[in-house]
Amino acid sequence: MSLEEIQLGKANRLLAALESNLFYREKLDGLGTVESLAEFSEKVPFTTKSELAANQLAHPPYGTNLTRPLEKYSRFHQTSGTSGQSMIWLDDPEGWDWLRGNWEWVWEKAGVKAGHAAFFPFSFGPFLGFWAGFESATNLGIRAIPAGGLTSENRVKMIARLRPEVLCCTPTYGLRLAEIADDARSLGVQKLIVAGEPGGSLPEVRARLNEAWDAEVIDHHGMTEVGPVTVGDRENPSQLLIRHESYFCEVIEQDERGVGELVLTTLGRHGSPLLRYRTGDLVKPADQPDGFSLDGGIIGRVDDMVVVRGVNLYPGAVEEVVRSVSGILEYEVLIEEVNAMSEVRLRVEGEGAEELEERLREVFSLRIPVEKVAEGTLERFEMKSKRWRK
Repeated sequence: MSLEEIQLGKANRLLAALESNLFYREKLDGLGTVESLAEFSEKVPFTTKSELAANQLAHPPYGTNLTRPLEKYSRFHQTSGTSGQSMIWLDDPEGWDWLRGNWEWVWEKAGVKAGHAAFFPFSFGPFLGFWAGFESATNLGIRAIPAGGLTSENRVKMIARLRPEVLCCTPTYGLRLAEIADDARSLGVQKLIVAGEPGGSLPEVRARLNEAWDAEVIDHHGMTEVGPVTVGDRENPSQLLIRHESYFCEVIEQDERGVGELVLTTLGRHGSPLLRYRTGDLVKPADQPDGFSLDGGIIGRVDDMVVVRGVNLYPGAVEEVVRSVSGILEYEVLIEEVNAMSEVRLRVEGEGAEELEERLREVFSLRIPVEKVAEGTLERFEMKSKRWRK
């Protein structure tokens, strides 16, 4: 059976399940089965984060995107709210099993096996984060080590004592732990699975992490509202592989470079589904024998792009340049409105501010001022970084 046949069968089973889902019953207006994925894309309207947020405000606290009775839901999560109002997301047992199965695929593609230990250096909050990753690890016989409620220094000591093969964190926090450790390369970590922000697919960021830890760096991305979607290709780390059996993926409004917005349909999360969800993630699809991968990972977000004197600046592109300067320890980007135009400047800790300013000019053909500040001035992050400030 072809991938399209598999996805079409799952899409029609999803459509059939939504008769009891008030949110989608109103959106789909009686749509039954479809004969092709092209027809699915043609007849199913987009779902946006703003309408989901508005729905939860109008029908507090959970909204109407629930296919089962409320008492059937056993998992509670909440989006991080980095790009708008936080949304609550519920899962029934079947939907949660589907999520864990997708994470088991991530572990498999990353080469992590039963008997390995995986270290999770953060507190598990209400957003999905690594919850499904942690539980799927234990199901696979991976020793999952929680390290919430500790200082970064104590986490480094714990890694040194337990010597886990795998470290799961954001790219930013991987660099932060390496900064604290006397010699992260001696701690025995063999793989870093990084998520939560762009970086793991960016060559300069990946090189910095690899150099700091002497470990393989594997990117991963997902969202609370959709679950785990991708994992880095170990043979070609600039590519993110998609779990096509679980998601019908589209890329819309592609520009001249082939970059467009990723749209996802969750094919197995019937209890709290998303159909043609506009993720806001900018990606560049690359053809594969079955489906497509994402070339360069998550390139940026639709709402994160800043136009400076006619040049489109994405956080990932700026991060790539910053990490190419070895002396930079931490940075932040300040966005200011000057004469009704956006201007950008950077503040950095460490050495290399002048070199960074020159590289930014070379890459973007813009003069972007770079100011050196004292070490300890800029905020450090355990989870998603918030370096771009207005």
